[in-house]
Amino acid sequence: MPLLPTISTFFIALSAILVVIGWILISKGNAKTHKKVMVSAAISALLFFIIYVSRTVFVGNTSFGGPDEYKIYYTVFLIFHITLATIGAVFGVVTLMLAFKRKITKHRKIGPVTSIIWLFSAITGVMVYLLLYIIFEGGETTSMIKAILGT
Repeated sequence: MPLLPTISTFFIALSAILVVIGWILISKGNAKTHKKVMVSAAISALLFFIIYVSRTVFVGNTSFGGPDEYKIYYTVFLIFHITLATIGAVFGVVTLMLAFKRKITKHRKIGPVTSIIWLFSAITGVMVYLLLYIIFEGGETTSMIKAILGT
């Protein structure tokens, strides 16, 4: 198992678990612990993002190494995941900002939507990891810096 993708996937899965725990806590009226858990979920997601971007820039992205006949399905799934993750990240930042600004009515409206998007994003992210590194052998990895510099 590759180290950095495994660590980053751990953090995104952890963020999803924490979101579920936070949702349960707020449904039971425990706002104080909900806030701590949701901030922890956000930090976990941020750690994922930092590791992912660092790896992408310095090590590179790994192409799909599975059978060619599955590549189009993987690519469509990856595009779906990236779109979902991007939307989830934007919703996450907005939801956190609403909470920190104490705009609780708006936070309560957008929070459940954000949570669902984030859960699906995390699940599809773990599936991408499994397809790239566990189920199939990863393809070629090319560093963004090498690609830009042509070395």
